[in-house]
Amino acid sequence: MNKDNRRSLFLLFVLILLAVIAVGFLTGYFTIKDIVTQKFGRASSDLTFTQQIIFPFELFFNRDKLTGSLDAAGEDQVFEINQGESVSMMSLRLEGAGLIEDAELLRTYLIYTGLDRHIQAGEYRLNPVMSPVQIAAELLDATPEDAIVTILPGWRIEEVGENIAASGLDIGAEEFIQAAYSPSPELLSILPVESLSSLEGFLYPGTYVFPREKDLNTVLETILAAFSENVDVTLVDGFERQGLTIPEAITLASIVEKEAVLNDEKPLISSVFYNRLEVGMRLETDPTVQYALGYQTETSSWWKSPLTGNDLAVESPYNTYIYFGLTPTPICNPDLSSLRAVSFPAETPYFYFRSACDGSGRHNFAITYEEHLDNACE
Repeated sequence: MNKDNRRSLFLLFVLILLAVIAVGFLTGYFTIKDIVTQKFGRASSDLTFTQQIIFPFELFFNRDKLTGSLDAAGEDQVFEINQGESVSMMSLRLEGAGLIEDAELLRTYLIYTGLDRHIQAGEYRLNPVMSPVQIAAELLDATPEDAIVTILPGWRIEEVGENIAASGLDIGAEEFIQAAYSPSPELLSILPVESLSSLEGFLYPGTYVFPREKDLNTVLETILAAFSENVDVTLVDGFERQGLTIPEAITLASIVEKEAVLNDEKPLISSVFYNRLEVGMRLETDPTVQYALGYQTETSSWWKSPLTGNDLAVESPYNTYIYFGLTPTPICNPDLSSLRAVSFPAETPYFYFRSACDGSGRHNFAITYEEHLDNACE
């Protein structure tokens, strides 16, 4: 082979390699962009080309920081935004006040969503128990008459209570938690169920705006009414076709909620659990153990990760590595997509799934345990 032919083959190899790299990058980029869109909404149309490329990666790799609190035992403080103050300066002052961990990350989130153009000057009552996403929502309205309450999908009662306490309502976290774990007959009458030991799973995710003088009972009534409005007869009929009562369906949906990262995988994950229940297998799902373990002081989190072998052996009726069937109650508050996945699961032969090794948030599904082992990351 002469020198020219070798050079041509080398150039062809380089071109093919570059094409493979480009395809891989584009696939990863659009997967990450889809996850960020589901988590934080669509990107602002005002982003530059560079921002459209970089910001989704920044938000994806820092999504837990944006939705987690800096200090679960934080106290309220008054924070003032000056007229004409830049988003960068405001973010730096929020970090300096101990309300957020990363000023640049908050700035990126605000610009990505377009909220940077809607921040209002004024005084706000903020708390480090609030996530950066919640703080951003709070800064959109300087009107002191209203309190904004956000319930994120996958939160348990205690996390909702912390947000309620930080919202500006005159309702303490413990007061809310106690009421949610011991619901009155009047509150239960709002729901399409006869009895419940707690409201776990029935605190419908979403953003609620309340006058600051609203009491606890009114707040809970509004949240439960949202659940009843969204869990319609179509969903309930689907639960019944699957052989589940409403509380059982909400319990399974809460497990799907904590296992899934992408909404389009929820029906697949739901099918795995249905398949296991049908043949008498244990569900063996980590979030149930995380729920059983409860609050982790060292990480200021309700969801311990990663779990140890000792964790998986913890004695609790919520530990699905030990006990068969569903947990006694839901483990979190699922969103509508998780509820639909339980009402209308995919039909698959799968009994196993585990996280893909590419960091995309997707899962690899398997029929046999041997295939499941083969899906492990090296």
